[in-house]
Amino acid sequence: MEDSNNNKGNLTPKVTGIGGIFFFLQNPKETKEWYAKNLGFEINDWGSASFESRNLENPDQIESTQWCPFKQGDEYFSPSKKEFMINYRVQNIEGLLEKLKANGVTVLDDIETYDYGKFVHIMDTEGNKIELWEPVY
Repeated sequence: MEDSNNNKGNLTPKVTGIGGIFFFLQNPKETKEWYAKNLGFEINDWGSASFESRNLENPDQIESTQWCPFKQGDEYFSPSKKEFMINYRVQNIEGLLEKLKANGVTVLDDIETYDYGKFVHIMDTEGNKIELWEPVY
């Protein structure tokens, strides 16, 4: 199977889901407390809520989606001037980055690796900063 997790070299470079939704607020602390109190969001140490789901093609694989408000004007969204940023879960981030560069997509940084995955940022044609994340499963 082409997209099997058994052989990373054979993974098609592509987006596999939404990894997170990040947006600006005037008062993130108060808003997070409101969501926790009224909607039951469990805010983690990074100031976000995490929603877990299972991968339909691999039911043993648990995936997560992050919900995280940022203080209005936070530089993490730069150079975008938008009020939001979407994080997409991807497979084969290196192959995807090669494809994006070949297509002339603006790549903002190099791939960074952490214990929970690899990240890189790009810009779309409308000036939206996009975060690509290849999680560690």
